Amino acid sequence: MIPQEIIRSKRDGKALSAEEISSFIVALTKDEITEGQAAAFAMAVFFRGMSRDETVALTLAMRDSGTVLNWGGLGRPVADKHSTGGVGDNVSLMLAPIVAACGLAVPMISGRGLGHTGGTLDKLQSIPGYNVVPDETLFRKVVDEVGCAIIGQTADLAPADRRLYAIRDVTATVESVPLITASILSKKLAAGLDSLLLDVKVGNGAFMESPEEAETLARSLVEVANGAGVKTAALLTDMNEPLADAAGNALEVINCLDFLAGLKTGTRLEAAVLTEAAEMLVQAGVASDLAEAGQNARLALSSGEAMERFARMVHALGGPADFCERPDAYLQRAPVRLRVPALRDGYLAACDTHALGLAVVELGGGRKRAADPIDHSVGINGLLPLGTQVSEGEPIALVHAKTEEDAERIARDVARFYTIADAPPEMSPVVIKRIG
Repeated sequence: MIPQEIIRSKRDGKALSAEEISSFIVALTKDEITEGQAAAFAMAVFFRGMSRDETVALTLAMRDSGTVLNWGGLGRPVADKHSTGGVGDNVSLMLAPIVAACGLAVPMISGRGLGHTGGTLDKLQSIPGYNVVPDETLFRKVVDEVGCAIIGQTADLAPADRRLYAIRDVTATVESVPLITASILSKKLAAGLDSLLLDVKVGNGAFMESPEEAETLARSLVEVANGAGVKTAALLTDMNEPLADAAGNALEVINCLDFLAGLKTGTRLEAAVLTEAAEMLVQAGVASDLAEAGQNARLALSSGEAMERFARMVHALGGPADFCERPDAYLQRAPVRLRVPALRDGYLAACDTHALGLAVVELGGGRKRAADPIDHSVGINGLLPLGTQVSEGEPIALVHAKTEEDAERIARDVARFYTIADAPPEMSPVVIKRIG
């Protein structure tokens, strides 16, 4: 294999064979490819694209660059879900224990915050002792005994993806559908899944702001994952406002516990979680249709079994045994809290969700650089949903900050992020479309 000839072929718009792609990724994993060659390959793909067969080959090669888990003998369907990221999107925290209570095994490989979006791992690390990088033995034990384990990518899972992504990040080649597809799916397929549900966000708080962009990515992910042998579907979901009523790490964990306790009924968050749960259960074959699956998911919540699974997962991965009973004893709380007043009478009609996510980063709840530490206590909660009628001065959110200065500055900003109109807005459903 001569790397520059593979790069030349893709540069000139030719289709690469599965053997060429595999040999390039094997060499990349072994450090036999220079950063310049990897960057040139990524740029060639960025401009020339890849066919479905090429993207499948790239995904499988990256998957096979490290350990591929096998869950044979577990006795339950192995399933997972992936979200492309949003503001107040803590769905994974509730979804995993709900579907585990309904008969699925969920080895969920999650990520950290990226840009303005929050990361599932950062949220879980609000919990003292929670180990997001357990060894494979503990990971398997928790999935087997509890039914779900939410952890981060280990060094053994898809190492080629880590190297190629780091190079893409500094060479302006991130926004390539084939490369995004292979990056997401190589990690998921390495987890040994039978089925996968993808939540592709669309709107002003998502990486894909237009429905057309989101659908293009969703179709690529679905086609490639199914082509790689994993039963996969995708949902396009609305991210033109925060999904939960909280954005920030510890605040979203509290929101999760409230949800599992049945305190978030009738919300957009509930609609998203239960829709995704039903899709996963039908896809995995443990429910015959969406109606039955939805009923099972609701029962897992109302019976308290989903809460119990979450508590057992937290403890099994190093967190406090009584965390769900006494979260206030363990979660950090910001010293300053300040209400955000509505600037006029009317209806909350629109939200700059991207800016709201960046406000959490400004408070210290996200990273401006990869090495930045995170303050798990800060964030914004009490976020009122769009369509709510408000009066001037009425609180529409609550800022949690380290200092009075931070709280006052962010509160002023958040007030401006909301458009207040004289008439109620036309509301869109949280789940826009299903693909697959």
